[in-house]
Amino acid sequence: MEKDILRKRAVELLKSACIVITDEEFKNMEIADFGLKMPEIFGLQLIIYINTERVCAKELILLPNQICPEHRHPPIHTLSYPGKEETFRCRWGEVYLYVPYGSTDIPYALDKIPVEKREFFTVWKEIKLTPGQQYTIPPNTLHWFIAGKEGAIVSEFSTTSYDEYDIFTDPQIVRVQ
Repeated sequence: MEKDILRKRAVELLKSACIVITDEEFKNMEIADFGLKMPEIFGLQLIIYINTERVCAKELILLPNQICPEHRHPPIHTLSYPGKEETFRCRWGEVYLYVPYGSTDIPYALDKIPVEKREFFTVWKEIKLTPGQQYTIPPNTLHWFIAGKEGAIVSEFSTTSYDEYDIFTDPQIVRVQ
C-alpha cells in the first residue's frame, strides 16, 4: 500500500478521535513498514511531537489489526542511556499490548500473525487498553502491540527515543531506513 494512502487512512482515524494535527505534522508523519513491505499487517504511522535529550511524545496510529512487531529499547552505553521507558495511553479504539510477564490463554492477536512470522513473537501476556487506559513499559523490555478491529490511536510518552537502536526479535526487520 502506498505511503500516501496509509497517511490518509491515519488522518481519518485521528479525525474519528477528534485529534487535530497540523499540516506540518501530516507532512512529517512517519510511515514505518519495518522493511517487511507488508504495511497493512506490520506497520505503524507515527507523529513525533517532541523528542529532546530528556523526553519524547508521539502519536502512534494503527490501522485495523496492524501490528508493531516485537522489540525492545536497550541501554546505549556510549550515551549512558538505560533504554527507553515508555507509557502507552490509548486515545481511541483498542490496542493489545504484549509483554513478558506471563501469558494469556487465547490472545487476541494469535490468529492475526502470518504463520511464517509467528516464531518472532515470544511474549504473550496480553494487556488490552481502551480509551483512557495506559501502561508503562520499563527499559529493555520485550513488547509488541496490535490494534483492534477498528484500529487504534495511542499516545506515547517516554524518555528520549533512539529508534535506530531498537532491537527486534525478527532479524529481517529494519526500523530506520
